Amino acid sequence: MSDVSAGPSLTGERTLPGIWHENYWFQRHLAAYQRVLAGGPAGVLLEAGCGEGYGAGMLAERCDAVVALDYDAATVAHVRLTYPGMPVVRGNLVALPLRERSVDWVVSLQTLEHLWDAHTFVAECVRVLRPGGTLVVSTPNRLTFSPGLGPDDKPANPFHHKEFAPQNLLALLTEHADVDTMIGVRHGAAIRRWEHAHGSIVQAQLARPYQGWDADLVRVVTSLTTQDFVVSEQDLPSCLDLIAFVTPGAGPGSSTAVVPGG
Repeated sequence: MSDVSAGPSLTGERTLPGIWHENYWFQRHLAAYQRVLAGGPAGVLLEAGCGEGYGAGMLAERCDAVVALDYDAATVAHVRLTYPGMPVVRGNLVALPLRERSVDWVVSLQTLEHLWDAHTFVAECVRVLRPGGTLVVSTPNRLTFSPGLGPDDKPANPFHHKEFAPQNLLALLTEHADVDTMIGVRHGAAIRRWEHAHGSIVQAQLARPYQGWDADLVRVVTSLTTQDFVVSEQDLPSCLDLIAFVTPGAGPGSSTAVVPGG
């Protein structure tokens, strides 16, 4: 029997705070949460796929109430211990254990790519949103996360079921609601300068275990903050992660978001 008190483990997929060699990924994820906060979340918010819980903790500082939801039992136990007072529920993301029109916001970052039934998940998120509510979804950009793979190829990442290019994500979301905004996370100037001299910072981290990283890679990874990432609508096909803000409208199929190329 597994020890649920152990909490999330470092599998190479879930990012945890306070782990120095995970700092690149942690700051990249935090940049997305900061953009969600800039969007003015309020009222009752559901984080669907809360992971370690740090994002739900950030969102709780802004909203009237936050409910954290995850399917993994050890993760749920960890959130209860680490973020006391945070309502956390174990549940299936394609059958959300919430009433219809019960929350004002649903936030789900870096979760969509793991799901076997993304369409049902998006429909469930729309179902639980109140009129005028907002769904925020982020996911790695297939075009940069798995370059060279075709749209129907199995992702190289064993934890991912399906990855989305900008146009694929837009098509999925607009089947269920209106996409107001689609933006992307990309490297800022300092990381770009480092990559100009050394090559891809992602590939440098993946090339060998962190115990074998050279001093310069250790220095740059540990020094990164959210300020080293840029979130904008520019050139979505080349961004690292996609973030979409979705509003249930009068009917599915409309969008004001424009994805050139992609």
